[in-house]
Amino acid sequence: MPNATAVINLDIEGPTISRHLYGHFAEHLGRCIYGGFWVGEDSPIPNEGGIRLDDVEALRALNIPNLRWPGGCFADEYHWKDGIGPREQRPTMVNTHWGDVEENNHFGTHEFMALCELLGAEPYISGNVGSGTVREMSEWVEYLTRDGDSPMVRLRRANGREEPWRVKYWGIGNETWGCGGNMRAEYSADLVRQYATYCRDHGDNKLYRIASGASDDVYQWTETLMRQIGCFGCEATPKNYFQGISVHYYAMAGPWETKGSATDFDTDDYYRTMAAARRIDRILTGHSTVMDVYDPGRTVGLVLDEWGTWWDVEPGTNPGFLFQQNTLRDALVASVHFDIFHKHAARLHMANIAQTVNVLQAMILTDGDSLVLTPTYHVFEMNKGHQDATSLAVHLRGEDAETDLLSASASVKDGAVLISLSNLHAEEPAELTLDLRGRAVGEPVARILSADRIQDHNTPEAPHTVGPRPFDDLKTTDRGLTLTLPPHSFVTVRAPLVT
Repeated sequence: MPNATAVINLDIEGPTISRHLYGHFAEHLGRCIYGGFWVGEDSPIPNEGGIRLDDVEALRALNIPNLRWPGGCFADEYHWKDGIGPREQRPTMVNTHWGDVEENNHFGTHEFMALCELLGAEPYISGNVGSGTVREMSEWVEYLTRDGDSPMVRLRRANGREEPWRVKYWGIGNETWGCGGNMRAEYSADLVRQYATYCRDHGDNKLYRIASGASDDVYQWTETLMRQIGCFGCEATPKNYFQGISVHYYAMAGPWETKGSATDFDTDDYYRTMAAARRIDRILTGHSTVMDVYDPGRTVGLVLDEWGTWWDVEPGTNPGFLFQQNTLRDALVASVHFDIFHKHAARLHMANIAQTVNVLQAMILTDGDSLVLTPTYHVFEMNKGHQDATSLAVHLRGEDAETDLLSASASVKDGAVLISLSNLHAEEPAELTLDLRGRAVGEPVARILSADRIQDHNTPEAPHTVGPRPFDDLKTTDRGLTLTLPPHSFVTVRAPLVT
C-alpha cells in the first residue's frame, strides 16, 4: 500500500485563493441556455422570469462567484442588440458554431443579468471581436454600466431597467487564434488595444478587461500580449490596456480526433486523463513565467476561462451540442485542477469550468423536469471553503511513484484549515500522514467522494451513485492526522485551529 506524508505549515500563509477560481461558463451551445438555464415563463418547470429555479438553487449552494457568457465561440457571432427589447420582436439568428440551429434571442442581456442576480454571481461578459465592431462593444459597456443620460442609457431605460448594473469582467474576444477570427497573435494584440481603449469605465464601475489569450502551451501568444503593455519593472510607464490574459486548456485521454467515451473507458484511459489534468500545472507555470518578465509585481491576472474534460458526445445526441456524461474520473480531474489552481493563486485570478449545464464537464444535467448533480458538482461543493481563503503550501513526501498519484492543497479561513486530498490510484488505497506544523488543530471533520468504479456516474434513475458522505477513517496523532484514502477518491478534512 502506498505510504506518504503531507507536510503543512499552518503558520506560514501564502497568497489568497480568489473565489473567482471557482467560476463557471454558460455558452449558447446545445442545451446549456435553452433547456438548461432558460425554460421560458410559460414552462411548467418552476421558474422566475423564465429562468429555471432548481438550477439556481443548486448553483447557489456552490457559492458560485461568477458566470461567463455568451461564449465561447458563440460570442464572436453574437450581436447584443438582437437580444434586448420585447422578446416577440427580437430577430432570430443561426448558431453556426454549435449545431447550426436557429435561436430566437429570448435569452439576452437582461435575462443574463437577472440570472446573475438570482445566483448572486458576478457577470463576466465576452465581447464580439471576431465579427463585431469596436462601437458595438463600447455601446454594450455603456448600456450596462452607465448612469445619467446617454443614448445607451435611454435605450436601457426604454427596455425597463432604470439603474445601471455593475459589470466588472469583460472579455476582449474569445480564441481569436481560432473560432474568434483565425488571427495572428500580433494582429489580435493590436485589436485588444483598440477595443480596450473604447471599453470605458463609467462612473465607479471599473472594468477588468481580459485579453483573448492562448490555447494550451502557446506561450508566444502571451508574450506578444505582454509586450503591448510595456515593462512594469522599467522606467517607462506601462499601459494598462487590459487587466487579465486568458488561456484555455482541456484535458483528454487521447488526441483531439479520438477523445473517447465519457463512460466507456479503461484504466489506461483513466491514467492518461489524470496525466493530462496534471499538465495544467506546467502550462500555468509557463504562462506565468512569461508574464513575470514584463509584470514582476503580478498586477495582470492570468484567467483560465475555459477548462475541463472533453469527450465524444453521448450516442444519439446532436454532435454539435457537446452533451457528455460526467463520471468519477471527471470529478478527480476537477479536484486535481483545484489543487494546482491554489498553488498558482498569486497569478491566477479566475478560472471557469466548461460548462455549467448540459455541456462538456457540467455541474448539472437536465432532461425535462429532472435535474441531476454530477460528480464534478460535488467537488465544487466540497471545496467551496477554499474560496477567498489563504493558501498553505503542501509538501508531499514519499516515493515518486506514490506521490505522483496523490494530489493535495490546503487553506485557512475563519479560524479553520481545509485540506483537500485526492488518491488517483485506480485500485490501491494510500496511507497518508498529515504532518501539521506551527499550530494545533481541534477535532477534524472529513468527507469523501468516491464510488465502486471510476466509470460510475449519476442519472435521473440513480442520482446519488456518486455523492459525498462522511469519512471517519482518520486518526489524530501528536504530529497531526493519519488517514487511509481509498482508491480513486477525493477527501476533504476541515479542522478548527486552536489558539
